[in-house]
Amino acid sequence: MGQIRDWDKRESLTSKISGVFGGGQPIKVKLENSIYKLNNVKSRLSQFAERLEQKDKDLLEKCMAAMASGDQSKAKIYAAECAEVRRMARLIISGQAAVEQAALRLETIKEFGDVAKSVEPLVKVIRSLGGKLKGIIPEASYELEEAGKSLNELIFETGEISSSTGLSFQPSSPEAEKILEAASAIAEQRMKEKFPSLPWTERVDEAP
Repeated sequence: MGQIRDWDKRESLTSKISGVFGGGQPIKVKLENSIYKLNNVKSRLSQFAERLEQKDKDLLEKCMAAMASGDQSKAKIYAAECAEVRRMARLIISGQAAVEQAALRLETIKEFGDVAKSVEPLVKVIRSLGGKLKGIIPEASYELEEAGKSLNELIFETGEISSSTGLSFQPSSPEAEKILEAASAIAEQRMKEKFPSLPWTERVDEAP
C-alpha cells in the first residue's frame, strides 16, 4: 500500500501544506472533508434508490392488474415505464456503489499510502459520476464536484501530481476503471436483490 504516514505528527508535511500553500488545511482534514461529502452523496443516492424501488413496485402491481383484466395496451405502458425506472435505478445504484468504494479508499489513504497516486483515480471516478448524475440529482452532482475539487487541490499541494492527470478527469486510468467495473458488478447484484424478475414481460411483448 505504500509508506505509512502519520498525518498528525509528520511535521515536515504539515509545514509544507500550511506554510508553503498559505495556511491551507492539513491533508488529513481535507481527506476527512472529502469523505464526509462522499457519505452525504451516498445517503442521497440511497434515498433516491429507495424511492425508485417503491415506484417500481407500484408500476409492477398496476401492470399485473392490467394484465389480469385483459387490458394488454395499458399493461404495455406500465411495463415500459417500469423498464425506464429500472434503467435509472441501475445508474443510481451503480453510482452509490462507486461512491462507497471511493469513500472507503479515502479512509485507507488517510492512514496509509501515496496520496497523489492513490487519490488521482478517485478524482476521475468522482468527476465521472458527477457528470452522470447532474441531470438526475443536481445536489449530489454538486457535492461530488466539490469533493473532486478538494482532492485535486490536495494532489497539487503535495507536489506529486503526474503528467497523465491533466484536467479532463475522464475515468481512463486502470485503477479508475477497476473501481467503476466493481461498482457495476455490485449494482447488478443489488438490482437482482431489490427488483424482482419480470416474468410477465414476454407475455406483454407477445400480446397483439
